[in-house]
Amino acid sequence: MQSIAFAAPILPGKADAFRDWMRLEGERRKEHEASRERLGIGREAVWLQQTPAGDMAIIYMEADDLQAAFAGLATSQEPYDRWSRDTISDVHGIDLTQGFPPPEQLADYRRDR
Repeated sequence: MQSIAFAAPILPGKADAFRDWMRLEGERRKEHEASRERLGIGREAVWLQQTPAGDMAIIYMEADDLQAAFAGLATSQEPYDRWSRDTISDVHGIDLTQGFPPPEQLADYRRDR
């Protein structure tokens, strides 16, 4: 299982839209779950972090193949995935179809059990 954590800026005035999107209510929850299953994403956790530089989304994901999962997010023609890409562009200003460079991991401490 591979994992990744990254921050994505939330454009000014889009924090409420971000909150609404992340509530994943009703049919959107089912569509989101089906999307993540299709893309091989086993876990996704999201936080909203307020900073002096503006609001940020903190995202943590796990998948067997993260590169394939991100490629699927960028290219899927499923209606929910297209809507999700449009929402990412609107809220974060990120165009997933242009690629998404991963963050540089600098440390990974794990306590032996």
